[in-house]
This record gives sequence, structure tokens and C-alpha cells, in this order.
Amino acid sequence: MLPTRTLQPCPSSPNCVSTQATDEGHAIASFRYTKARAEAKEALKTVLATLSRTKLVEEDESYLHYEFTSLLLRFVDDVEFLFDETTKTVHFRSASRTGYSDLGVNRKRMEHMRALVSGKL
Repeated sequence: MLPTRTLQPCPSSPNCVSTQATDEGHAIASFRYTKARAEAKEALKTVLATLSRTKLVEEDESYLHYEFTSLLLRFVDDVEFLFDETTKTVHFRSASRTGYSDLGVNRKRMEHMRALVSGKL
């Protein structure tokens, strides 16, 4: 049995989005997948590999953790993906490491990711 991994809740600051958040400011819809979990995870990794300034820092059977670095000021955002085989859902959390507001960057990134992975998982 795999250890149950969870995503950390978003802080009160508006620089984080999570599929597991319940408040309007942080909540965002999850991705759905139809392939086997391992195939869906590889498909997501393939899409992420096409993005610049993106680095995989941790991976296990149902989890991916990436660092996204901004171009100008080199801010690092943490993006985590958690594959739920029971519901065929990819939960995720995208959060800035520093600062208070991210000017909507994390939400825009994840909506862009949604468009990129559409039909591929």
C-alpha cells in the first residue's frame, strides 16, 4: 500500500491555487485522466518537458513536484501534481515560494497547463 500523500493547503496570501482548496480565491478545477495512471503521468511529464525554466525535483508512483523559475526576477514557484487512481483525477497545487501576491501567475499557469494537457491524459 502506498503512503497517502496530500497537498499542503494554500496560505492565506493570494499567490497559490489548489484543486483541494475550498475558497474562491485559491480553488481551481482538477485535471481528469482516462489512461492508466503511469501513462497519464508520463504524458503530463512530456508536456512539462516542453516548458522552459521547469525542473522536476521529486517523483513517485502517483506524485510529481516541479519548480518553475520566472524569467526576469528568477522567482521559484512550486507545482505539485497528485494522481488519484480511484477518481482518475490529477489534483495539483501551484504556489509562489516568496512574496504575497503573484498577480494571478499561478492560476494562469495552471489554466495554460489545462489547455496543454487537454486530450493527452
